[in-house]
Amino acid sequence: MSDSSQRHKLQISRDEMREFGYQVIDSLLDYYDTRAEKPVVEKLDLDALDAILTEPLPREGSHWRAVHEQFERQVVETSNRVDHPRFFAYIPLANNFVSVMADALAAGYNVFNAVWLQGPGAAQIERLTVDWLRQIFGFPAAAGGTFVSGGSVANLTALAVAREIQLAGDMREALAYCSDQIHFAVSRGLRLLGFAPGQLRKIPSDDNFRLPPPALRAAIAQDRAAGRRPFCVIASAGTTNTGAVDPLDALADLCQEEDLWLHVDGAYGAPAIMTPPGAKALKGLERAQSLALDAHKWLFQPIECGVVLLQDRRWLPATFKETSEVLKDVQSEGEEINFMYQGIQLTRQFRALKLWMSFKVFGLDAISEAIAAGFANAELAERLLRAAGCWEVVTPAQMAIVTFRYKPANGDQTLADRVTQNLVGSLLEAGDAFASGTQLRGRPVMRICANNPRTTPADLEMTIQLLGRLANELEVQLGDSPAIS
Repeated sequence: MSDSSQRHKLQISRDEMREFGYQVIDSLLDYYDTRAEKPVVEKLDLDALDAILTEPLPREGSHWRAVHEQFERQVVETSNRVDHPRFFAYIPLANNFVSVMADALAAGYNVFNAVWLQGPGAAQIERLTVDWLRQIFGFPAAAGGTFVSGGSVANLTALAVAREIQLAGDMREALAYCSDQIHFAVSRGLRLLGFAPGQLRKIPSDDNFRLPPPALRAAIAQDRAAGRRPFCVIASAGTTNTGAVDPLDALADLCQEEDLWLHVDGAYGAPAIMTPPGAKALKGLERAQSLALDAHKWLFQPIECGVVLLQDRRWLPATFKETSEVLKDVQSEGEEINFMYQGIQLTRQFRALKLWMSFKVFGLDAISEAIAAGFANAELAERLLRAAGCWEVVTPAQMAIVTFRYKPANGDQTLADRVTQNLVGSLLEAGDAFASGTQLRGRPVMRICANNPRTTPADLEMTIQLLGRLANELEVQLGDSPAIS
């Protein structure tokens, strides 16, 4: 550092701050300009990665340029580019620069968005942004919510509220229900809340990988007859595997009849309600008692940006509010919202700022168009797969996801399984595009999630041509080899 007298204050000079900031911005702009030309997956230098773990704890500081260069070399250049237009694995995370700058502002001003008196403007921004989301998802005026780290904590928070409001905290013999396609964040959240594994009933999904209301109704009746206490149904607004949306309207009817809480995991899929096909698929979402959402997925925010919405804003403080003598001065009986009472965090980031800025700078129409691009991309991917002739489309394009498996000319399903199973590794080795695999009905499938609005038809054409070439090579390699159990 150039000014050693400032070290104990953890400061660098104003000129260095300016230079460092400009260097960071320039690095980001260079990345955005060249991202599409870079590999999606970097080949890892394991020796270089291991070297990170052998670095001793520094007693003396280094110049920021050296540290920034090390970050670029050891972190950026070894990471898969999850915002690359040919990254189709899992749920791609395509952020936007306005929100990146919002994160920088929130961190730079060190906004403490937990106590209204410490940051009333920030609290009002979060309250407004939650209300915009309330309007988007059709929740009533009495609804409310809070920003959290992501879908896992959003689901956990909603289920904690359901436990409190529906069960008054008494979990004995209580049962929750979901399909076998639900995200593992749900079962993990229930376990963290103290529910035993047997208190979550997973109903086999139907032919379209959705939660079937008749089977659910039968299970509830059987459990009530056995003296159990059904309390909650957990539906998906777009499964990670296939993009399937559970029949939300029918499930809302059933929950109303049975006096059950309806929670919807909309982590990636819920924002599709801003498009005509999404609104049709998600009909009934507005009737859920709670909704979990990842804005860092299909609302194009930087990680972390989760949200939980509740039909009644009073349910959050009813579940989470605790008093403390040290915080007595900030307690209020007025209309102010202290977000420390709205969830499990006291110290919390100003996450709402980035989504608020995105809405303000781009507008709802542009964001809706970006979401709609995901539908179009997946539909194009399905057409390209069918036209290639060597793929079986397992589930058609829905909610920006299409799943498929290799189809050998001789119809050998064992070979199809083996080729499909090995494609992920081949894609990792190639590096030019990436799609992930999963299992449906016990068979391996590939899946493309094409929700990145910067993905072009050329990106999809290149990816599916690459998949075809790699599959053909694998068929030659594996066709005469013994199966590996």
